[in-house]
Amino acid sequence: MGESTAELTGDIEETRARLGTHLDELETKVSPSAVVDRRKQAAKSRLLGVREKALGTARSAGDGASGVGDRASDAASQAADTARDQYQGAPIAAGVAAFGLGMVIAALVPASRAEQRAAVQVKDTVADRAQPLVEDAKHAAAQVGEQVKESATESVQQVKETAQDSASTVADEGRSSAGTVRDQTSG
Repeated sequence: MGESTAELTGDIEETRARLGTHLDELETKVSPSAVVDRRKQAAKSRLLGVREKALGTARSAGDGASGVGDRASDAASQAADTARDQYQGAPIAAGVAAFGLGMVIAALVPASRAEQRAAVQVKDTVADRAQPLVEDAKHAAAQVGEQVKESATESVQQVKETAQDSASTVADEGRSSAGTVRDQTSG
């Protein structure tokens, strides 16, 4: 306990500095933006890991195809390298490209008998269920057509009547004006 005031002041300043550093670290850890950034980084790391596994599998498949032929191996390797380079940092684009590649491969593989039967069943089911909808749509279209026809007929009739009234009014005004001009010139 024989410490001097200067030593105690130095210890207090060191403790304050450490406490300030610890408070800054705590603030950094619990700030919402830091939490969001850490979670985004963790998710990005997981996605990159999955992508690397997928691209590694594609690369392995390309390497395994080298026994079939050098050209096929080179093409697969180039495609895997191009895909990796092109989609680096874009995991969604890589997923879409992989989905598209899967669709192309699925289109190249002929359908099995079970798939063909299932497709026929689905087609028949859709046709059966869609038929009432088609009939309803035809009926609604016919009703709309009738309403439009009636409305058009009424509009034409109104225009015709308005034109006849206007022609009659113009004729009457023309006669009246002619009579006024005759009266003024004779009198």
